[in-house]
Amino acid sequence: MVLAQRLIWRTLRQVLFIAAVGLGASTATADIVSARYSDETTRYAHGVLGDAIEYGALEMVTDAQETVRIVLPESNVFEDITPRLFDVDHDGHREVIVVESNQSRGARLAIYDQGGLRAATPYIGTRNRWLAPIGAADLDGDGRVEIAYIDRPHLAKTLRIWRFEQDALSEVGSLSGLTNHRIGEDFISGGVRECGDGPELITADAAWRHIVGTTFDGTRLKTRNLGPFKGTVSMDAALACTPG
Repeated sequence: MVLAQRLIWRTLRQVLFIAAVGLGASTATADIVSARYSDETTRYAHGVLGDAIEYGALEMVTDAQETVRIVLPESNVFEDITPRLFDVDHDGHREVIVVESNQSRGARLAIYDQGGLRAATPYIGTRNRWLAPIGAADLDGDGRVEIAYIDRPHLAKTLRIWRFEQDALSEVGSLSGLTNHRIGEDFISGGVRECGDGPELITADAAWRHIVGTTFDGTRLKTRNLGPFKGTVSMDAALACTPG
């Protein structure tokens, strides 16, 4: 009887696996047109974004009007402002870039699609340690997408660049002395701009005195001072390629 039950369960698991693969194959052809966080929760008491509320689920809507819902385990939350849509693998369909935090290991940057988790950086390693995304682009013009964020914008203040390739993220560059968020703000400053000379990462310096532009040529990071930081208006002007 026990052997028969095991055989039945094994067969059922195989059927479920095949069904799941089939579902993934069908939804993979659809583009994600919008995404939002849901299931507000206070189970991760950090409050770096100004309140104690984070999110337990991610909802993605495709161009076929299908809603795909990702629910995190109790150990994790989405500690973020908004999901970011970007085609990280150049297949014509967008993925979703998020910040996901673990109760004991802190934050990581993760990429989700309709099939679930696609790739992620390692967790920072300590509870209540966060990262603030800058954006995604082919920074060095080699046809592969890089994703940039500030690692611990209130402590380490380190720019990190990760390349997406073959369903994995690998770190290709880092630079200290930059930031894009202050504790309690419900927004992230800066982003990626394109002013005619290739993508440029826009952040502040560690002391919030100047706006800094950073480019990446595939090997080296190069920064330049874009003028004094005078609040969000000056940061928005830099992103819009307006002279300071």
